[in-house]
Amino acid sequence: MFGFQVAWRRNLHSVLVVWELLRDGLQFMNVVARRRTAVAAEVLFMRKQLAYYQDHQIRPRRLTDAARLSLVLWSRLFDWKEALAIVTPATFVRWHRKSFKLYWRWKSRGGRPPLPKEIRQLIARMVRENVTWGEERIADELSLKLGICVSPRTVRKYWPKQLDGAARTRTSSQHWSTFVRNHAHGIVACDFLVAVTLRFQVLCVFLAMEVGSRRIVHYNVTAHPTADWTLQQFREAIPSDHSYQFLIHDRDAIFSSELDEELKRSFGLRVLRTPARAPKANAFCERLVGTVRRECLDFMILLNEGHLRMTMRSWVTHYNRGRPHSSLGPGIPETAMDKPLPRSKMQGHRLPGDCEIRAKDILGGLHHEYWLEQRVA
Repeated sequence: MFGFQVAWRRNLHSVLVVWELLRDGLQFMNVVARRRTAVAAEVLFMRKQLAYYQDHQIRPRRLTDAARLSLVLWSRLFDWKEALAIVTPATFVRWHRKSFKLYWRWKSRGGRPPLPKEIRQLIARMVRENVTWGEERIADELSLKLGICVSPRTVRKYWPKQLDGAARTRTSSQHWSTFVRNHAHGIVACDFLVAVTLRFQVLCVFLAMEVGSRRIVHYNVTAHPTADWTLQQFREAIPSDHSYQFLIHDRDAIFSSELDEELKRSFGLRVLRTPARAPKANAFCERLVGTVRRECLDFMILLNEGHLRMTMRSWVTHYNRGRPHSSLGPGIPETAMDKPLPRSKMQGHRLPGDCEIRAKDILGGLHHEYWLEQRVA
């Protein structure tokens, strides 16, 4: 909407300039048709008025673009240096040069035709997806692999406007989201969520997930979380032959510096602490916490710690082995399911005649899992 208003105002300004020039042209034709004596008398009369304003030091109004262009055009018909009164000769020469620039831009408006829209979009896409590439690298990629011959200067012409000059030099590091996607299968994220029992006892649920597969690798419940208890959860969650490289957690006091040093020394993990008040830095685990609440705890009245642990055990099994995840394609974190779907027997939208649909209740019917099972003859 803002861009439309700017373009509309620019077009309106151009129309007003042309209209004033046409009006001055009509007035000039009217003066040409008059007698020379009358024109000379009018010029002398106007100069007397101008001298009066100059004697009284009355500042003239600021000239518009149309008035400046009009003065430049009419100056070509007479000796303009003797008629200058409201501006200096240097200012008038500057106006003339500015007018010539506008004229030359209009005369050279043809130029080289722009690249097709799909190629321009491809260049912008390559810039956003490859943070270390410059103009020459993108031009080489286009010419050698795609057969699109463009120069680095052409690539720079269609560089996305939202990227500043520092980004163009490609000295900045990759974005946090790009880092997480590149190392997803080697990242474990963890967080705590709070649950309240029937008697208002506050319990803490520890969750640790593998970012690449979205699988919950460990969970546990306690009423008094400490750094030692949390370290023991990592010992149970991470096997000795693991392939993880990074661990993401927030700046809660439970995650002490001694805990981080032990994780680095015993597990070889590089701990990444999220910035203060930046939940998006641990977005995958934050989303998991929200899913636990929306799909499980919000529908349960927890009696005690044992009831919460039993509820989480059932839901985590469903989450890992029976719940489809859109971010996986869709897919299921643990692909080795007990009852895989017999896709080879499916015929379009028709169920196979020798199979029937089975269902399993989860959390007393809050959720269900479905699969096809062969009928027993």
